[in-house]
Amino acid sequence: MSQLSPIPRLLLVGIVFLLGAAIAHADNWPHWRGPDNTGVSKETGVPWQWSESKNVLWTVPMPGRGGSTPVVWNDRIFLTSGDGNDQKLLCINTAGKELWKRVVGSGGRIAIKGDEANEASASPSTDGKYVFAYVGTGHLACFDFEGNEIWKADIQQRYGKFKILHGVHNTPLLHEDRLYVAILHTNGHFVVAIDKKTGDEVWKVERKSDARGECKDAYASPCLWHNGGEICVVVLGCDYATGHRLKDGSEVFRVGDLNSSTKYDFALRIISSPVAIKDLLVVPTARGRTMVAVKPGASGTIQAGNAHEQWRKPKGSPDVPSPLVHDGLVYLCSERGVLRCWEAATGKELYDERLHTDERYRASPVYADGKIYLTSREGNFGVVKAGPKFELLADNVLPDAFTASPVISNGRIYLRGFKTLYAIGK
Repeated sequence: MSQLSPIPRLLLVGIVFLLGAAIAHADNWPHWRGPDNTGVSKETGVPWQWSESKNVLWTVPMPGRGGSTPVVWNDRIFLTSGDGNDQKLLCINTAGKELWKRVVGSGGRIAIKGDEANEASASPSTDGKYVFAYVGTGHLACFDFEGNEIWKADIQQRYGKFKILHGVHNTPLLHEDRLYVAILHTNGHFVVAIDKKTGDEVWKVERKSDARGECKDAYASPCLWHNGGEICVVVLGCDYATGHRLKDGSEVFRVGDLNSSTKYDFALRIISSPVAIKDLLVVPTARGRTMVAVKPGASGTIQAGNAHEQWRKPKGSPDVPSPLVHDGLVYLCSERGVLRCWEAATGKELYDERLHTDERYRASPVYADGKIYLTSREGNFGVVKAGPKFELLADNVLPDAFTASPVISNGRIYLRGFKTLYAIGK
């Protein structure tokens, strides 16, 4: 039997080490806000400069508009899109080839609020075996990776017709064997747990609210929070943030005073989603108003000044983009491109800097490899150095409209525009 000489053997060990390191830093992106639903990627070596002619590996034309953020598992990319009168789930491989597309729902509004959105705004999620898609017509469906439909549920038929001004945009939360759906609109306020294997209801609870006017509608997506020794589903909207037990949906805590009772804002509908890290829950509202940080162990009704609050600020909330928390800092991107950085422990503002003038920001910021990636609807991508001091590293431009958040997986960034899906890589 031949033996490797010392030099080739060392070379082989080095190659194996490098491959192992690359694999260790490669993440799937199974939810709209990444592996932990926080917008944070652990990958390194991610590209931070691109243009039409630089670092674009491939593009795939979209069959119609959509604001849903793609999800990625190994070599499969899933996203929803309008396609004529249908809302479809698309499967594209990481080589840029469309493998299949399936109808999830039909009908509804082709355009919502002018050029802002359509019924393909909620994002899919995946557990690596199945992919789950929810669209604005209220259809929630499960498919396997080959495109076979496993089940489909009509949420409007089950829980009442939607009456929501700007359409359904919130993404169901996938955790273990369940999907948690927040149904918050003028005709009903519920939190529902769905068995991911069958589509059957596990539990349903009424989520009480005294919201008025447009505040009866909510667009934020639920998140998961390790609230001390108990895991909760956090639901934001209709003037409150509530935490619900996974086993039965019962309410653990309720954060109030998000909309002033003395100067009530009838248009303070909440779009931005909460974000949870191990030791903090960050709760936005809308239109530059209240921000609240909640400590673990929260219970009962939490009004302004409650001991369960880490801090509360009367101003600063983003309107559409969700907060990003990383390494002790909270990043908030306003709908007009002002980036704010606060201390997570105190809420102290460290900077307030404008990225662009007269551009709209709908996508949520993401973090990777020491950088914050921000997306304007007009196709400008600001890349800012993470940390307490503002430093713009790059300003990248693509010719499309973007409301989906960036996706980082296996050394690439996937950017979903209304017209095109872009794969950015080195």
